[in-house]
Amino acid sequence: MLASPRSRESDRVGQPLANVLENTMLKLLSLISKNFIIAIPITLLLGFAFGLVAPTAWLKNLIIPLTFLMVYPMMVSLKLAKVLEGGDAKAQVLAQLINFAIIPFIAFALGRYFFPDQPFYAMGLLLAALLPTSGMTISWTGFAGGNLGAAVKMTVLGLILGSLATPFYVQWLMGAAVPVDLMAVFRQIIFIVFLPMIAGHLTQSHLIKKHGQKAFQTEWAPRFPPFSTLGVLGIVFVAIALKANELASRPAELLHLILPLLALYGINYALSTLVARLALPRGDAIALVYGTVMRNLSIALALAMNAFGEGSSDAALIITLAYIVQVQSAAWYVKLTDRVFGKKPALQAAQA
Repeated sequence: MLASPRSRESDRVGQPLANVLENTMLKLLSLISKNFIIAIPITLLLGFAFGLVAPTAWLKNLIIPLTFLMVYPMMVSLKLAKVLEGGDAKAQVLAQLINFAIIPFIAFALGRYFFPDQPFYAMGLLLAALLPTSGMTISWTGFAGGNLGAAVKMTVLGLILGSLATPFYVQWLMGAAVPVDLMAVFRQIIFIVFLPMIAGHLTQSHLIKKHGQKAFQTEWAPRFPPFSTLGVLGIVFVAIALKANELASRPAELLHLILPLLALYGINYALSTLVARLALPRGDAIALVYGTVMRNLSIALALAMNAFGEGSSDAALIITLAYIVQVQSAAWYVKLTDRVFGKKPALQAAQA
């Protein structure tokens, strides 16, 4: 049956309207992503207010869909093949040594010191330290004029190694203080990391096959990360809402939580900067700093909210606060880059 003229006219009007709505939504999400340092505190305040005036138990039903919304989009643009490329082996080895042989134990010691009777806060601090690198690693390395190829490789390696190692570190370091079901943590890692990674890779392959590599990089890949930001903000809202009444009864709690985070990031920046200056050229040095200080807080938050039962909201709260410290400190460090590592050579600057 042929469509009526009115129906065809409606389709022609509806399609541009749908495009306008899609573009508006993407611009709004992109704006939020670019102002993450403001969006996180606003979300914390909204979640806190909601938790004080409304029932929150039902919010737990949102954790799984928000987890997928948070993790899957960032996997679509992940370049897994970068792991096979060479040229920066020294930087990669140093990064993983810092990420897995030093920082987790510093976080564990800080957790024992600051939270001797609050093991789930200590667990949150440890989770933040166990999952290195994220999209922020690549972004901030680019802003600071570092080696982007090395940063991408650190991101992929850090994600895979951190996901595989986390259950064992958690069992080893926290098993005596927190009930840890090793297989349950592994199942969560598979659900939170590897299934979205596979789905993201298949999505990437499909889009490249359909539209070509150039169109994927310029048109499609940038569309996905803002949705991950939306998932992060949703999880942050849920985490703070679930803790609102407890925090209202202990207003000094947030200060108590922020101090170990400042200590962890401060030690991490100092150590990574020292190693980078002594051992690496400028581009690799910058990648090393951001490849070791930037943590994959999205996956740490998802794991905290899904794997540790009644203590989940405690672990998630300290990871939520880590977003504020991480984003702000990364922005400050960019301004210090030339002073710490020297200015970018003129030839490289012209080519960039």
